[in-house]
Amino acid sequence: MTHLIDTFTSVLHQSVLKPCRLIVAFSGGVDSRVLLELATEYAKSNHIDCCAVHVHHGLSQNANLWAEQCQTWCEALSVPLFIERVSLDTNSGESIEKLARDARYQVFKQHIRPGDVLITGQHIDDQLETFLLALKRGSGPKGLSSMAKVMPFGDAFLVRPLLSVTRTLIESTALGMGLTWVEDESNQDLRFDRNFIRHQVAPALIERWPSFRASVSRSAQLCAEQELLLDELLESHFQQALGDCTMQSLSIEVLSQHSDLLRSRLLRMWFSSCHQPMPSQKQLKLLWDEVACAQADANPKLVLNDVEVRRFNHQLYLVKQATDLSSWQSGISMDQSLVLPDGLGELHLNSVASEGVSHHGDRQYFSLNKTSGSLRVIFNPEGLSAHPVGRGHSRKLKKLFQEYQVPSWLRRRTPILMDDERVIAVLGLFVDKNYEGQDCEALWSK
Repeated sequence: MTHLIDTFTSVLHQSVLKPCRLIVAFSGGVDSRVLLELATEYAKSNHIDCCAVHVHHGLSQNANLWAEQCQTWCEALSVPLFIERVSLDTNSGESIEKLARDARYQVFKQHIRPGDVLITGQHIDDQLETFLLALKRGSGPKGLSSMAKVMPFGDAFLVRPLLSVTRTLIESTALGMGLTWVEDESNQDLRFDRNFIRHQVAPALIERWPSFRASVSRSAQLCAEQELLLDELLESHFQQALGDCTMQSLSIEVLSQHSDLLRSRLLRMWFSSCHQPMPSQKQLKLLWDEVACAQADANPKLVLNDVEVRRFNHQLYLVKQATDLSSWQSGISMDQSLVLPDGLGELHLNSVASEGVSHHGDRQYFSLNKTSGSLRVIFNPEGLSAHPVGRGHSRKLKKLFQEYQVPSWLRRRTPILMDDERVIAVLGLFVDKNYEGQDCEALWSK
């Protein structure tokens, strides 16, 4: 136990961390069971809070029993436990392993606060398996770098304090402490690639070369260092290629000046900076050939996971897939607020008397007249025309969106304030000439 405590403490005492609170990823398996004991002792010694999060995947008939057992162990240590149930879309085409892993980390993010440290129980045998899985996929240095011991996680850090420790040592420590733990029967299922490596491949490699785990760990570390060095050397090229800082775009013109190898690297840096999974070589080629180099009058897109790569004004954009709002509408009255759909913020209509109210967002002034009817908000510009203040004539909204340089994917996500069937304003862009004035205020808080 002493060796594990020293290892745990040395990792947590890195100057970059300074944890305010430890959050234990607690499955109830032997690794996390020992991790909970170490975290509890460390938290008491350093006078910080500690809690645990158990993710209930519902994949095993024993899942409820595991959650109850985890609750019992946490209560014995006076550690608060949060049990979170998740549902996996097993028809998505993704492996159950990936679906479960992604679901776990989404849950953990919900419990993270600035200054927290999320700790997980992966060890050096897990690192070996991860490396071999990346090798099986044909990954480059990024994938082969496998799992980092310390990495940013939202406004906090994710730490794997046992990454240099063997599974055997963890199990012997647990037995020596008289601990019990749950056994996930799926860990024996050789249909899963990781289990096949764990039970069939890794033992043979370690028997032949006892230092194989340490060698793989060293190779993963060297790959990680190479990745960091490349990013450092290419940072100036990446900054030159970055366009709109608010939308994280990349200049196609700048990218086209580089070799295929350098361009692919800059694209990968872009995905990383946007916290997106790394695209494959095939996907990068599709991205460049079918989006960046598409015909000038095309509106190309490439769907990758839950984002789309889009092109606009010679820039590449990563756009999250969004709900179609073409049929959405809602009434609104003066001195009222309206929550817009799909996370698009809130619209406030204020009279001049309320202009002292402090809001942050796009603000536009307009006037209503005696013939004004009911007010409503829509997102579909189909068939609508408007005459923006300061313009010489009326035009279709489709053309106005183009003139105002609104990307195609935002044209049905921009609120349109209507007076019956007449356009009062397109929020963030213009007010129609027929409603020019200072009597009213429309504020779009995003």
